[in-house]
Amino acid sequence: MFHPRRTLRTLLLPLAAGLALTALPATSAHAASTLTNGGFEADGAGAATPGGWSEYGDTGASFTESGGHGGSYRLSHWASTAYQVETYQYLSGLTNGAYKLTAWVRSGGGQKSAYIALKNCGGAEQRTDLPVSASGWIRIVVPVNVTSNQCTISVNSDANAGNWINVDDLTFTSGTSSTSIKGADISSLAKSEAKGGVYRNSSGTAGDPLAILKSSGMNYARLKVWVNPADGYNNKARVLATAKRVKAQGMKLLVDFHYSDFWADPGRQDKPAAWAGHSYSQLRTDVYNHTYDVLNALKAQGTTADMVQVGNEINGGMLWNEGSTSNWSQLAGLLNSGYDAVKAVNSGTTVALHLAKGGDLAGTRWWFDSARSGGVKFDAIGLSYYGYWHGTLADFQTTLDDAASRYGKPVFVAETAYPFRLDSEDSHENIIDTSAELVSGYPASVAGQTRWMNDVASIVEAVPNGRGLGIFYWEATWTAVNGNGWDPTDASSGNAWENQALFGYDDRALSSMSWFRHR
Repeated sequence: MFHPRRTLRTLLLPLAAGLALTALPATSAHAASTLTNGGFEADGAGAATPGGWSEYGDTGASFTESGGHGGSYRLSHWASTAYQVETYQYLSGLTNGAYKLTAWVRSGGGQKSAYIALKNCGGAEQRTDLPVSASGWIRIVVPVNVTSNQCTISVNSDANAGNWINVDDLTFTSGTSSTSIKGADISSLAKSEAKGGVYRNSSGTAGDPLAILKSSGMNYARLKVWVNPADGYNNKARVLATAKRVKAQGMKLLVDFHYSDFWADPGRQDKPAAWAGHSYSQLRTDVYNHTYDVLNALKAQGTTADMVQVGNEINGGMLWNEGSTSNWSQLAGLLNSGYDAVKAVNSGTTVALHLAKGGDLAGTRWWFDSARSGGVKFDAIGLSYYGYWHGTLADFQTTLDDAASRYGKPVFVAETAYPFRLDSEDSHENIIDTSAELVSGYPASVAGQTRWMNDVASIVEAVPNGRGLGIFYWEATWTAVNGNGWDPTDASSGNAWENQALFGYDDRALSSMSWFRHR
């Protein structure tokens, strides 16, 4: 890792050339206006201080080594004892304006902090944490507004013994990045409140959960629609009522059509009872009429939908069996009926198609290739990505980036979540309730939940060409309340999700809501 012979030879070279020692620091003291050696290829392996870079702190913990992302070498931080180190490069003579640092990173996790930053640029320091990814490289970005003609690029670790990061292929270019959607699905909220659910701010004062979420940075709400659910919730009337509250908070609205009376997902896409026995032709009319009816009623009360999902997690199609992916031409017809109804109500509403399995590149390509060849109309792509089911963060980034570029559409996370604890508040077993089910590097804690959301958001933010729209957290308000269980046909069913809400078992807002303020 450290090569004393190489270092000694570097020191002796200027003397052999007859130069005074005072000339040695000149190259590092004169900062350039462009990033030098961003791929760490200049020195080979074992350079204690990479060419063009400087170090501060426990400098022995920062070095180059083989195994680059693009080229042959990378920057690594590692030590056998606890360490704090910064590898940095100072840029001057910059034209003021918006810039974006892009980097490819890996991390074994466990650090107190590990991040890339842009600082001393004239405004507030901007940071992006390194997601925990021990094998696959992940691209992250850091935007900044330079106002002082200078900026420092900084790679930072505050680490415990044995913790490591790899960083490579940094670029610093004009541009910016951010996400516009900081959303949450709150479909369970109306029933929760009707059954006595209480929501409190972080200091314990009871309040409107939407106002609490809004104050934390939430700007978009997602509401599912069932046709005729057994419990009378998540139907047209309830969605209309909740939509008024959403819009009163100044939030945008995503309406998620399941085209069912019950949960629709990759495992089941049951037709509503009212549509049972209908011909395929009639089902196309049913989809159009139901979609138009709900959205037109929303528009009429002044709460027009900003985005609509035509179907929910439709990996296998919808309205089985007629709309199964085993009959793509029929599925395409149903999807286009939904699209046409959305646009007939409001041409400006974004129509999204939503799949689960956000880390499944091959499956996502197959589905959207089929949709495209079948003439399916859509404006955006939504993916569910649960890290404990749907592959690694690197798999997710690969799939998300590919969908955006392959189909030329903006992409977003329609659903994700993470537990802040493993035990259950009610008698119903939680879906994620053992440490073996967690994603490595992300504990079931408020800090782990916060980190998961910020790291997923960083991946969405890094989608090229500004096509990463943002994230919807799934069921932020689904706390454990008697009568508000998972099964609309069974009032005694429990909640398997309360350990993944954004309100704790004391009903207080969790500090993990801070993810809503991600860039």
